[in-house]
Parts: sequence; C-alpha cells; structure tokens
Amino acid sequence: MAHPQLAHSVASELNCSPTTTPFQTRAASPVHYVPDHQSRFEAEAAIDSMRFFLQNRVTKKVDVSSVDGSATVSNTAKSQALALYFVFNLGLTLFNKVAMNKFPYPYLMTAYHGLASFIGTSVLKSRGFVTINQIGGSRVMLYGFSFLYTINIAVSNASLAMVTVPYHQVVRATTPVFTILIYRVFFRGTYSCAVYWSLVPVVIGVGLATYGDYYASTAGLLLTILGAFLAALKTVATNRLQTAGLHFSALELLYRMSFLAVPQALVMSWLAGEMNIPKVSWSIAKRIAVDEMTAPTIPSGQVGCLILNGMMAFGLNIVSFTTNKKVGALTMTVAANVKQIMTIVLSQIVWHLHMGVVNAIGIALTLTGGALYAYFSMRKAFNSAKRAKDMEKADD
Repeated sequence: MAHPQLAHSVASELNCSPTTTPFQTRAASPVHYVPDHQSRFEAEAAIDSMRFFLQNRVTKKVDVSSVDGSATVSNTAKSQALALYFVFNLGLTLFNKVAMNKFPYPYLMTAYHGLASFIGTSVLKSRGFVTINQIGGSRVMLYGFSFLYTINIAVSNASLAMVTVPYHQVVRATTPVFTILIYRVFFRGTYSCAVYWSLVPVVIGVGLATYGDYYASTAGLLLTILGAFLAALKTVATNRLQTAGLHFSALELLYRMSFLAVPQALVMSWLAGEMNIPKVSWSIAKRIAVDEMTAPTIPSGQVGCLILNGMMAFGLNIVSFTTNKKVGALTMTVAANVKQIMTIVLSQIVWHLHMGVVNAIGIALTLTGGALYAYFSMRKAFNSAKRAKDMEKADD
C-alpha cells in the first residue's frame, strides 16, 4: 500500500494530482508490493532537501553589506576613506589630463603607473610594511585578475575610438547597475529600495552632464557596454580578493598586481602602436631642452613632475584598494560617477570651459543622487549597529 504522505509530497513537487502517482499504480498491480521503509525514508529526505534548495534558491537573499565586508566598518571610517579617494583621484585625473596632452600614450602611462606602484610597494616590503603570504594554486586566479585590469583599460580605449565621448560617458555611468546585477546573480545579494532609487539620478545626471554629440556604431555600443560590465566586474573582484578567500591586504594585492600589470600594459602599448620608436622618440625630443654645446638634457621640472605623477598613482592605488574593502564595490562605482562630475566642475573652473543648462542640471542630479545614496547607506549601517547593540544588551 502506498505511503500517502510520500505520495502527496512527490505530487506537490511535481505539481500534479496525487491520484496519478506511480505508487498507487504499483499498489493496484496484481503483484503485492511491500515498500522498503529505508528507501522510503531516503526518498522523503531527498524530496525535503530538494524543496529546501528550491525555496532558498528562489527566495533567500542576503544583504550585500554582509558579503562585501562593509557591514563591519564604521561610517566614520568609510567617510574618511572616501574623502581620501576623492582627493587622490581628482588630483591624479587633472594631473594626467595635462600630462596626456604632452605625452599621448595611455598604455605607456599605465605601465609607468604600475612600475611606480611596484617600486613603492617593494620599498615598503623591504621595510616590513608588506607581508607576502603563500598562495599556492591561487596564483592562476591572480593572473586572471591582473588580465581583467589590463583588458578593462584596453576595451575602454578601443570603444572610445568607435563612439563619441558623451556616448561613452553615458554608458560607463551604468557601471553601478552592472555591479548590482553581479551581486544579485552570483551572490544573491540585495539592496534596499531606497538605494536602488538613489542610483537613478546618479546615472541620469551623468548623461545630462556630458550631454553632447551622441553617436555610436553597433560594434562601438557593444564594446562600450562590455567595458562597463568589465569595470563593474573588476571592482567586485577587487573587493572579494580583500574580503573573502585569500583576504589580501591592500598593499600585498597592489604589490602582486603591479608586478603583473607592467608587462601586460607594455604589450598593449606595443599592439596599439605606441612603441613606434621614431614616433615616441620625436614626441619626447620635442619636449627636451637641447643646449648647442652639451648633450640633450631633460629639464629638472619635468623630471619632478614625472616622479610626482608616479607617487600620486601609487598613493591612489593604495587608497582605492583600501576604500573598496571598507565601503564595498557598489559604493566605489557610485563614487566613480560622482568623481566624474566633480572633474567636470573643476575643469570648468580651471580651464574656463562652457557649461550649458542641461549640463548644470545633470551635475546637480548626480550630486543629489550621490548624497541620497550616501545618506541611505549610512542610515542603514547606523540602524544595523544600533540593533546589534540592543541585542547585546538584551542578552546581558
């Protein structure tokens, strides 16, 4: 005789009537069927396990702050880290803008920044400030991660050649959306509705602030979207390497990454034609003061600027990795959008560029959205910390 509870359980999983179960058909057979109680118990356990898996796969979600490590960091520490990030990022962005006008080789500049970071971390390592741990088979993962950084730069530069700059900026502003999708799909992470809504003015604002000639080929559009996705993936991967698994410190991760980034950037530079010796040599020679009676010499001011640029890149990399670990990947992508708007504002001030009404509205929208995002994120962190303290008091 069929077990009624088992029949109903199987029927409910298969979404069919219990009258059509194979157990009742077998019971109606002329052969007397004696159920194996152990097999029946195993079947019930398997069905319960499957039901638990399906329910958790569909409904169970976790707050991203418990995944990206930001839940354990105070709001004060997050604010300080973000302030340093903005200072270094804005400073180096404006510095690079001036430098690229005189040395228009982005991959060579990236290689130089990687070299500066490797030298800086090597000096700190020799002084005992960087601890290098054994990683064994995880070395392959680091190679993939370093390649992700390099290919992200390559895709961004390639897409810029196929779309207009305003179009490129609009698509890249959607990086927070891709960050959310990555956490939702791979980590079942979720955010509050207030955080989702605060991202709307951030993304739209960047589009209005960079409003201009929008043009893109189909290949350019796809490549720009790929670049936005890779930027989000890179930011999430940076966070995971520091908060889960290997738990790298910012200095160790930078030491390992910069060592791998330099040769990769040089290869990209060669493929892009930047290492055409006559071209590069002539570009550099035009900026070298030549005395008729002496050999060519590079002005000390240019050497100082070059060293300062490398030091700022080294400092930004440390601050960027540290901030990512404290505030999380989504906050980093939102901060990148806000930084972009702040760069536009500073450019207006420094170079006296023209700003239209639409651009001004976009800037206001992005800054407002960024402020709302910061408010909702910090309010949630504050409420979570308060609930934790209340639970501790209740336990006492």
